[in-house]
Amino acid sequence: MRNNIFSDKHTTRSERVFLKEDVLKDNCGIFGIYSKKQDVAHLTFLGLQSLQHRGQEGAGIVVSNGKKTKSIRNLGLVTSVFNEENLKTLKGYIAIGHTRYSTTGGNTLNNVQPVILNFKNDDFAVSFNGNIVNSNQLSKTLKRVNFCSTTDTEVIAHIIKETPGNTWEEKISKSFYYLKGAFSISAMSRKKLFAFRDPDGFRPLVLGKINNEYVVCSETCALDTVEAQYIRDIKPGELVTIDDHGLKSTQLISSKKQSFCVFEYVYLSRPDSILNDQLVHQVRQRSGEILSYESPVAADLVVAIPDSGTSAALGYSKASGIPYGEVLIKNRYIGRTFIQPEQITREMGVKMKFNPLKKIIKGKRIIIIDDSIVRGTTIKKIIEILKKCGAEKIHIRVCSPPIKYSCYYGVDTPDRKRLIANKKSVEEIRKYIGADSLKYLSLDGLVQATQLKKNILCHACFTGKYSVPIDNNFRKNIFEK
Repeated sequence: MRNNIFSDKHTTRSERVFLKEDVLKDNCGIFGIYSKKQDVAHLTFLGLQSLQHRGQEGAGIVVSNGKKTKSIRNLGLVTSVFNEENLKTLKGYIAIGHTRYSTTGGNTLNNVQPVILNFKNDDFAVSFNGNIVNSNQLSKTLKRVNFCSTTDTEVIAHIIKETPGNTWEEKISKSFYYLKGAFSISAMSRKKLFAFRDPDGFRPLVLGKINNEYVVCSETCALDTVEAQYIRDIKPGELVTIDDHGLKSTQLISSKKQSFCVFEYVYLSRPDSILNDQLVHQVRQRSGEILSYESPVAADLVVAIPDSGTSAALGYSKASGIPYGEVLIKNRYIGRTFIQPEQITREMGVKMKFNPLKKIIKGKRIIIIDDSIVRGTTIKKIIEILKKCGAEKIHIRVCSPPIKYSCYYGVDTPDRKRLIANKKSVEEIRKYIGADSLKYLSLDGLVQATQLKKNILCHACFTGKYSVPIDNNFRKNIFEK
């Protein structure tokens, strides 16, 4: 879900300034439920809490009782948007929810999802995870639409609405041929719940059951939270419709290829989620083991950047025989550093987030396992802190290949000019961050860790090989300042 898909009249220069962390972020977490036995609003709230890692800037829930829809949407974390009192006002048997992370700005209430289109005889709401690469062209075809937001989610909703068809299913089915890019979507009318996924299957979307009633969401960790049974992944190119008659599956497009985002395994998904029948924690642990075989080094301690590198660090420690330990304690109550207006304040944020265990660090040769290096600013600061604490050697091992290219399929990535691996060699990066050695996991090693075939994974951020062609105007609008 990208912003800035429209002309400059919709966004100001200040809204488009890049102030972000030195990590990649998925744009959204989505949830949907159809149940006449459960409190759908409360379960959607719990599901969104489990998907909070996929977006922390806004959250929303829409509920239908079959006759009308009602919504609550606001900026902030899920727990700050919802409470027991306002959840009680959301009565119905169908709900969809969304937790959002913006990309190039536009963190405004108008951009909080789900997007809702209200009509006299029906309503249509959409929660979206992904990125429509032809959103600029599509928005130009909607000449009579006065857009309320700067997200491509609203474009999707209006494209579906304007597509010919007697039912929402027909409209969604035909709109597949207009939408290009990555999209995992939960949507609803007043009486039906829909879930559908792009033909390449870039982003995850899973189906579950609670007492023979259905749930859809971005990751299985949300199913676990609401005590739903995982049934299967929603297939690429599939439309699932859920109503009083049960579940109907329609394969709209038979995909000749798949492009599941390999970075979901590296960082984006929670370690307790299952993607393509693979537990994310085990994939990360295997990546650490493979990295230890590819890039061994003598050391006293294997540590992780909390918390994303922990699983891989355990794997590296196990395979290398070097003890695993902790040298950084994370303050979990510090907000993201990128929201601070001044660079010096953002840099201080690293010290606020991570406090070193000085007595353990002094005189030690330390291997730091990290999931990725985006701009290098955070790892550089961490190395400086550890060396000031007396670390003898610091070796950096990264459980993914160098990120050299921008993602246009639903992951917040800087313009490639801001990616350190795009302009520096591995040795130059090592010198810049101040490490004694720096090694990355090979792409083949990462693919081996997933236990999936390379040709069903998207690895464009490492290789620059994009499955869906990217229009140059779209690239410009994404990163335009």
